[in-house]
Amino acid sequence: MASSKEYLDFVLEQLSPLSELSYRAMMGEYVLYCHGKVVGGVYDDRLLLKPTAGALRLLRDADAAVQTEIPYPGAREMLLADIDDGALCRSLVEMIAAELPAPKSRRTP
Repeated sequence: MASSKEYLDFVLEQLSPLSELSYRAMMGEYVLYCHGKVVGGVYDDRLLLKPTAGALRLLRDADAAVQTEIPYPGAREMLLADIDDGALCRSLVEMIAAELPAPKSRRTP
């Protein structure tokens, strides 16, 4: 099942205070970027984020449930974010982006 554009718009609205947030459509789903780093995506109308150590710590500190889901067969587990808690989601995305390495530069042949 592909994600709806309406759900993506809701996610982007909740995350709108973040700087340098973007997305890319991929096979009916949407990959989310923050500061040029892949932080997660919208899969089957669910916001799934990379499970970094800081994100897990942030969820535990907020007494939030730590739920994981698999976005598609063969993929690694990701954190299922409660998009209704926009402040927590923004904090998670910022934490994940801060922990991830800088994207590799693409060289043209």
